Amino acid sequence: MNKQFGISLKKTFAAGMLLATTMVSGLSQAADSEPLWQDAQDRGSLRCGAAVAPPYVIRDPKTGEYSGIYVDLCREFAEQHLGVKAEFMDTTWDNIIAGLQAGKWDISLALNRKPKRAMAVAFSISPMYGEVSFVFNKDNSKLPEDSSKLADFDKKGITLAVMSGTVQDQAVTDVIKNAKILRLPANDETRLALMSRRADVLVDMADTNRIFAATNKDWSETVYPEPALLKQGIANGLRKNVAWSDIEAFNIFLEEKIAKGDIVRMTEFYTEQSIANAKK
Repeated sequence: MNKQFGISLKKTFAAGMLLATTMVSGLSQAADSEPLWQDAQDRGSLRCGAAVAPPYVIRDPKTGEYSGIYVDLCREFAEQHLGVKAEFMDTTWDNIIAGLQAGKWDISLALNRKPKRAMAVAFSISPMYGEVSFVFNKDNSKLPEDSSKLADFDKKGITLAVMSGTVQDQAVTDVIKNAKILRLPANDETRLALMSRRADVLVDMADTNRIFAATNKDWSETVYPEPALLKQGIANGLRKNVAWSDIEAFNIFLEEKIAKGDIVRMTEFYTEQSIANAKK
């Protein structure tokens, strides 16, 4: 046999084996993927993990009922596209990913898309984007007038209040070297810390801080620190092994809601509603 022909034949055989291996691997992964929407239909409910963060996820303290931008999206997809009810599962920002991975719920609502998180969970597209803002008392002598630089807040003697386990917690942890970080479990507790002067600065997502600042206009000041923190997409988390066709179906639903302007309208509605409720 011609030597060059033999080498060519070996290369062809090797390429064929590689293609076959890739196809088998792909088929195996497809067979192992989770049929999330079919499972929800079989169960009769879509379980949505919800940690409070207005206007994205709101929980009425009196009734326990959930509302908000991402709550409405989950409910509409469940009822109109899957034909099942949406079931909202109480969780915290410390546990929202672990609970998803453990199968306690099917979707984690309003998760910031981060590279590290994407190694642990799958993401939908982002219906909206967010960043971190700081709210503080304008009469606080620890903070100079026109404070805007991150360095203005990263000083000994200054305390920043933030919800534990959130992306804003991680963001300030990465950059704050001198100020104290006060980590609290819930949104109401971080706000109370600022109002009682236990903390000097409230660190939260800008949409959430907008609600708080609007109800405390007489003394609050809002700053978007420079350099900016967390300009990230706010998406929904799903388990890593969910079938891509299921994620794509959800993404198509979200794309239409964005294109029709529904997300903008929902944002304004829930922001204004939250402000009105806070003033009562």
